Amino acid sequence: MTLALLVRRSLRQHLLSTVVTALSLAMAGGLLMSVWVVRKQARETFTGQTGAWDAVLGARGAKLQLVLNALFHLEASAGNVAFSDFEAVATNRAVAFAVPIAVGDNYFGYRIVGTRTNLFTEAEASPGRRFQVGKGGRLFEDGYREAVVGSFVASRLGLKVGETFRPYHGLNFNPKEQHEDEYLVTGILEPSNTPADRVIWIPLEGLQNMTGHAAATATDVSAVLVKLRSPIAGQQLDLMYNKQGNRLTFAWPLGAVLSQLFDKMGWFDKVLELVAYLVVLVAAGSVLASIYNSMSARRRDIAILRALGARRSTVFSAIVLEAAAVAALGMLGALVCHFGFLSVAAGVIRSQTGVVLEVWSWDPILVIAPLGLVLLGALAGVVPALKAYRSPVAENLVPES
Repeated sequence: MTLALLVRRSLRQHLLSTVVTALSLAMAGGLLMSVWVVRKQARETFTGQTGAWDAVLGARGAKLQLVLNALFHLEASAGNVAFSDFEAVATNRAVAFAVPIAVGDNYFGYRIVGTRTNLFTEAEASPGRRFQVGKGGRLFEDGYREAVVGSFVASRLGLKVGETFRPYHGLNFNPKEQHEDEYLVTGILEPSNTPADRVIWIPLEGLQNMTGHAAATATDVSAVLVKLRSPIAGQQLDLMYNKQGNRLTFAWPLGAVLSQLFDKMGWFDKVLELVAYLVVLVAAGSVLASIYNSMSARRRDIAILRALGARRSTVFSAIVLEAAAVAALGMLGALVCHFGFLSVAAGVIRSQTGVVLEVWSWDPILVIAPLGLVLLGALAGVVPALKAYRSPVAENLVPES
């Protein structure tokens, strides 16, 4: 009770320095936790964001580029695949089913992807969950000039069922390159929390035969999404396309391919982590400086406590507990900062990739980091506590002139 009273009065007496120091710790702790969670969730979400697909078949080139283009609608296509190659893999006994996609156009920067309706009726958006069209809408049918819009695109551009739009040529928006073809929105996809939410989907033939596209590629596709019957099937097709063939690339297994993305970005993760740790050390130093610099003003108060019977150990413990209390207050703010930082980062990642991070999900770092920083704050209080412990009573009882 005596220690708690001493700590509370000291925090109140030095309120400004307490608040400033706690805020610096809050920023440091929030940054450390958010960097950790974003890095961990991004890797897990990207490598697990493959829906129903086991592999992607595309033009000869880098596997990572092929997967990013076909599944995440990032990067540019490495080239086209002949429709006969799609038919060959689709009818292969090792393949459960395959869906072709064709890319090359956009609407105000959002990609337009040609495909077939079995992408929505047979494939899964995520394990155990299929794509759903919102109330009042439907999938496109045989007509070339129909479209199903992803939920994110619909919310950003305000597209509704029954409205029409005209695409723009290329993957990057250029207002001078608008097509003459007009497409009718027949449905809006329910949010799937996948990259599909950032795409406008049209019939495969609707993109292949769009005005301005080369007639020579009217039957080509950009890639083929593949669902395998077994892991052994993946080995067989990998051997056939990648090792024995030289025209196409078979990206499999998808998790291993996507891991290459984070391996290439490993240096960036380490830089972020280093920055977070440095900020934490600076914040711990601010705890030490704040309490240490106030020791001159506390010398007489400490001497009076000692004269009234307080032990050296009591004074030492009070200073250490005060430092820990400041750190604990900072950690309350750190949790707020963490969820704020994470919400911003999740919004940017979703906007750019369609991948959704779980802002409110549980992670052990939410306990480990605050406890570690409170301990670090207490350690920072040891130096000023030692100074108080050694403070002579008689000399400091003399009133200041």
